[in-house]
Amino acid sequence: MDGVGVRRGKTALVADVNWSVELDERWVVLGPNGAGKTTLMKLASTEMHPSDGVVEVLGERLGKTNVFELRPRIGLSSAALTNRIPADEAVRDVVVSAGYAVLGRWSEEYEEMDTERAEELLDLLGVAHLAERPFGTLSEGERKRTTIARALMTDPELLLLDEPAAGLDLGGREDLVARLSALALDPDAPASVLVTHHVEEIPPGFTHALLLRGGTVVAQGLLDDVLTEGNLSATFGQDLELQRSGDRFFARRRG
Repeated sequence: MDGVGVRRGKTALVADVNWSVELDERWVVLGPNGAGKTTLMKLASTEMHPSDGVVEVLGERLGKTNVFELRPRIGLSSAALTNRIPADEAVRDVVVSAGYAVLGRWSEEYEEMDTERAEELLDLLGVAHLAERPFGTLSEGERKRTTIARALMTDPELLLLDEPAAGLDLGGREDLVARLSALALDPDAPASVLVTHHVEEIPPGFTHALLLRGGTVVAQGLLDDVLTEGNLSATFGQDLELQRSGDRFFARRRG
């Protein structure tokens, strides 16, 4: 992203964003509600075009490429996508149908290797035992893990995870963080971007951070350099204390 802005009427959702994600990097995008995090994900997933500046995704410039050919190269897990999945769709079909970039399996034909890959990914995310279950019967955590498996189905070059731990209880969050950490530490995993409100949800293995407030960048760069008490306090607009235990972060209001 080079000088990127998105406006809706007179409102700037993001402004003057300069940001680059490389092949072997794992980024966390951190900020409060309304900071512009989801807007950046919509740009990165080619669901939105910028009002200003230039966005290039996997070497293709938005506005000058066929986004329908580009999207299969991008893995996306988001609440908006989850809400569009038919409640009666079998979990295995939710994952395997990513090969055709459709939601809701119809008359598409899938090879045995596609079904096997879907089952391997469900196993990787700890939900293989739910393969035959209707998606609508799953818990929030099970849905999140299923859509992440779907995002990985096409062996994407870029993985986008928009608030994957939102709505999970403590056990569900910790299980998901551990699985995302294993994925981040895999050298064959795609470049990844994870959006969150909470430093506690940053999986070990993530390398970089982009901090947003009011649609503008507060700080960005290597995680250890960027995630400081000063930057975090500026991002959330209050005096915050940041603690670290091993590879995990914790924050609370000072005093």
